[in-house]
Amino acid sequence: MVWGTGNVGRAAIRAVAAHPGLELAAVLVSDPAKVGRDAGALAGLGHDLGVTATDDVGAVLGARPRAVVYAASGDVRPDGALEDVVRAVAAGAVVVTPSLYPLYDPRNAPPEFRDPVLAAVAGGGGSLFASGVDPGWGNDVLPLLVSGLGTTVDAIRCQEIFDYSTYEQEFSVRELIGMGKPLSYEPPMLFPSVPTMVWGGQIRLMARALGAEVEEIRETVERLTLASTVKTRTMGVFEAGTQGAVRFEVQGIVGGEPRIVIEHVTRIHPSCAPDWPVPPDGAGAHRVIVEGRPRIEVTVAATDEDENRAAGGNATAVGRLVGAIDWLVAAEPGLYDALDVPIRPAVGKLGRSTG
Repeated sequence: MVWGTGNVGRAAIRAVAAHPGLELAAVLVSDPAKVGRDAGALAGLGHDLGVTATDDVGAVLGARPRAVVYAASGDVRPDGALEDVVRAVAAGAVVVTPSLYPLYDPRNAPPEFRDPVLAAVAGGGGSLFASGVDPGWGNDVLPLLVSGLGTTVDAIRCQEIFDYSTYEQEFSVRELIGMGKPLSYEPPMLFPSVPTMVWGGQIRLMARALGAEVEEIRETVERLTLASTVKTRTMGVFEAGTQGAVRFEVQGIVGGEPRIVIEHVTRIHPSCAPDWPVPPDGAGAHRVIVEGRPRIEVTVAATDEDENRAAGGNATAVGRLVGAIDWLVAAEPGLYDALDVPIRPAVGKLGRSTG
């Protein structure tokens, strides 16, 4: 079943409907206006799937679903998201989710996040795999795969480069990241230690896979203002003199040098910070750069929902999670990470339409 029907949940419904080995059993929503609507309509499929959305969590979990794609937001309600996920794991479900950043690296997760999940696994027999795109495959399995093509590796850099006017979550863009705010405003996502909380687990995962020891994790942040007022299609006006671009790095220090780096370059308009890294076509991409011999650079640009790059990124995160469900169902109950769960090829999907 799919829990939540926002930007990620819509993609999750489509992914489950398209998977030859899965059947959509239920859809959970929190918005009363969505209760009773068909899942196909909520996912923008253009046809019904025969599953109507409900807000009755107890009834859905009481039916003992074998797997749950938990797509409700955890950005501003991490405690609530953790409570929901623990409840589903305790009901015996395999749960996959992008919503709990601290659990992307369970080995180093804070006990207040890890211990309730482990208790639910032991008591209910379910499992959990938390992952996404960035953090997620863009800075764990992809850079590790690419690093294996090198003769020598000096450093690994993972980049997300995006025009956030395509990201249809205005609260996150304005309030959490600070776009359109004066530079005196302190965006919660850029508070000291928050980038490390979100992306530090990815640094540690890569280091563990590479057999390297991270001595410390450092953060750098740059913010620039708009030179002129811009109007966006999805979020209205952003005034001149307000924040128009952010660039930050989370650096894994190995041997005294930043050897594993996750970098975000985010703009609300291409006119801001033109000398910073840009994606191939101006909309958005994820990039891995392996410095060494040979130097290797791989750029991934995904689109979905009318050629939207942000939606494309969400869809790849969902693809990784939904594709892991059959492996997780066959595995022992547990708390898994990206180094445990293999990338699943699109078995049985070639030429298959959604739903």
